[in-house]
Amino acid sequence: MTSYPSPSARDDGARAGLLLAALLLVALNLRAPITSLPPVVDDVAASLGLTPAGAGLLTSVPVLCFALCTPLASVLVARVGPELALGASMAGIFAGTLLRSTGSVPTALAGSALLGVAITIGNVAVPVVITRDFRRRAAAVTGAYSATMNLGSTFTTMLTVPLATAFGWQWALAGWGVLAVVALAAWVPAGRRLAARGRAAAPPGAARVRPPSARAELDALDAHGRSAVRRLVVLLSVAFAGQAFGYYAVTAWLPEILHDRLGMTAAGAGSAAAPFQLCAVLGSFLVPAAFSRRLSARAVAMLMAAMWISLPLGLLLAPGLWWLWVGLSGAAQGGNFTVIFTLVAQRSPGVAVARRSSAVVQTAGYGCAVLAPTVMGAVHEATHGWTAPLALVAGVLATMAAAMWVASARPAADPA
Repeated sequence: MTSYPSPSARDDGARAGLLLAALLLVALNLRAPITSLPPVVDDVAASLGLTPAGAGLLTSVPVLCFALCTPLASVLVARVGPELALGASMAGIFAGTLLRSTGSVPTALAGSALLGVAITIGNVAVPVVITRDFRRRAAAVTGAYSATMNLGSTFTTMLTVPLATAFGWQWALAGWGVLAVVALAAWVPAGRRLAARGRAAAPPGAARVRPPSARAELDALDAHGRSAVRRLVVLLSVAFAGQAFGYYAVTAWLPEILHDRLGMTAAGAGSAAAPFQLCAVLGSFLVPAAFSRRLSARAVAMLMAAMWISLPLGLLLAPGLWWLWVGLSGAAQGGNFTVIFTLVAQRSPGVAVARRSSAVVQTAGYGCAVLAPTVMGAVHEATHGWTAPLALVAGVLATMAAAMWVASARPAADPA
């Protein structure tokens, strides 16, 4: 006799599906506003009378906000909850997108800063929702989250120039605000349902109970458990610092490296570098698929690290196979992001610790990311070539791999 899920089970599945869809629409906005600017940055600089350094500031301010504002964003999420925080994030992204496009230097800088703060809130709040509401499917949902962010980056990178040609750079940049409006329209009802579900779960007439703090969750562990959590956070901070440094260094300089080492035209080098971003979508789905086949976290992490390191080593030793190294590393940078934040979600003892751990990891990572393009450029200028900068990236990624090797070890209490 065929059995069917109960109506309540079907309803719960539908609600989870709607929540996931709303969460992914939010994720679509967490990189797109940043990557929409570089394709038209020359037009923006010419229109606003900015020097190259000033134009570079517009692209670096949001990443600087990631590093500086993540601790404050973590406090905000703890105070108001991820539902309200993500709504505020989408509203801030919409306002920042419009403000940046108004056509003056002060508003462009203010809009860039507002975008950075709003995205930082989203960066912290989304892993909290994944840990709390999708813990059993953390790898798959984190992979979908990472893939959606990269899809947003790909769309804005590819389409901003045609839009600017047709309507001008201001309308082209402002137009991406529609993504935030759509995400906000989807998230507000989803957030209300989550809040209502939390109220319904409380005993009738009971006062509103604040969720346990990170300190309370840690105090519930024995000394060994607390030490293990802190050790994991340090290791993942080192790993994400290497991941973020490598990503932003390669994003900034890969077209120039391909142009200088392989003699590509500027346009050809830009096109050749594009798969580094696009293949991240593949990597973001590759990791959950590997976990679903019961591969250990360490095996998956080492595969991602080897693929990542293939780019600097490949360009040094076999540059003719650049297309292979660019594709492998692109998939790896998306996949490695998924591994890191899956470990945060799965191995934190509770939601509050996951929130704080994610904030610490992101602060360390984006702090290094801010420095990456400048450090790479300085090493290139000092050595008059790309051998030393590529060796630097390889060394940073090797450090990342070592941290991931230790962090991804199976916990003693894990029966899997």
